[in-house]
Amino acid sequence: MTTAIDSNIIVALWRPDDQLNRIATKLLGQAGKQDSLVISAPVYAELMGDPNRTKIELNKFFRDTGILVDWTLDETVWREAGRAYQGYVRRWRSGVGAAPRRILADFLIGAHALVRKSALLTFDQRLYAAAFPALTVLSA
Repeated sequence: MTTAIDSNIIVALWRPDDQLNRIATKLLGQAGKQDSLVISAPVYAELMGDPNRTKIELNKFFRDTGILVDWTLDETVWREAGRAYQGYVRRWRSGVGAAPRRILADFLIGAHALVRKSALLTFDQRLYAAAFPALTVLSA
């Protein structure tokens, strides 16, 4: 089986002072023993958002850890992300009445894992469980 990794897990892993660092380290270690690990292209793009990180450093990290980058987001992923985002916007507006707080990238990450039949390792369990009921969500 394959486990897809959300950005928040890797960010916590890179920040030793983050309270979630130990949990991220443990979860990644467990998943890596059982499954192959992958990130989607949106996760890579989010991680590049750190102005202090370079493409060379990112590529080295993924090569050293054996985490694969899946650059392909085919039509099925985009359609599933759109469906889930639409449902999220409806739920958000009916409960809060304001503009949604989540961005489309979150739904591309979830749709990628769902379509590829991967589990998703994330700290945003509630979001992904609501948006993608058939997705296996791994969290602390």
